[in-house]
Amino acid sequence: MKYLLIPVKHLSNAKQRLAGLMSQDERTGLAWLMIQHVFGEVVRARGYQRVAVVTLYGPAIELGTRLGFQVIEETEQISESMSVDYGSRIALSWGAQSVLRLPTDLPLVLAEDIEIVLSQLDDQAGKPTAVLVPSRDGTGTNALGRMPPELFPSHFGPGSFNLHRAEAKRCGAICRELHLPRIECDIDDPGDIAYLLEHGRGSTAYQYVMDLKIGKRLSGHGRADALTEPRP
Repeated sequence: MKYLLIPVKHLSNAKQRLAGLMSQDERTGLAWLMIQHVFGEVVRARGYQRVAVVTLYGPAIELGTRLGFQVIEETEQISESMSVDYGSRIALSWGAQSVLRLPTDLPLVLAEDIEIVLSQLDDQAGKPTAVLVPSRDGTGTNALGRMPPELFPSHFGPGSFNLHRAEAKRCGAICRELHLPRIECDIDDPGDIAYLLEHGRGSTAYQYVMDLKIGKRLSGHGRADALTEPRP
């Protein structure tokens, strides 16, 4: 059985690296829009049996339940890695043979991107397998698939892509590295907002940022004023 695992942080302090660019209410609004977008694309995607949301955030629990997702409720949130590994253990106890962790801050991801990653967790020989999709700068891990779910521990944070790659090698697992631009685009800092304004036309996050006129604020972060008028 193939699981999609979506960890959701509490949004009370969402996206702190955007604090100099956006207010807390604006950051929370953006984070919630991205959660809704990712959940919606997961519903559209095929190639998995179940979805589990690991969180203690009430609105995410309500939305996930409404969409038919299983909910793994946390009592505290210490780190992304601990949440993902906790959720993976629970999914394993529910019969998961593989787990794909997908973050919620992917404003451009589409169902077909998710399906591509899921397809790489198919292995007729049942060999241990890791599937990695990096962040846009190549250092983080934006999608992590493991078969079996507890193949190795998570290391989300700075340099996580190389850490996960090394873990797969240590385990003797097949390691499949994919480059999918829409999954590689996450939102953490002002540079990511600039990228969204250049490449995200048509997405709900793009429209949200445009309505707030965030492009004008980027000039104070070393970004060109031209970003207020995105390229077609």
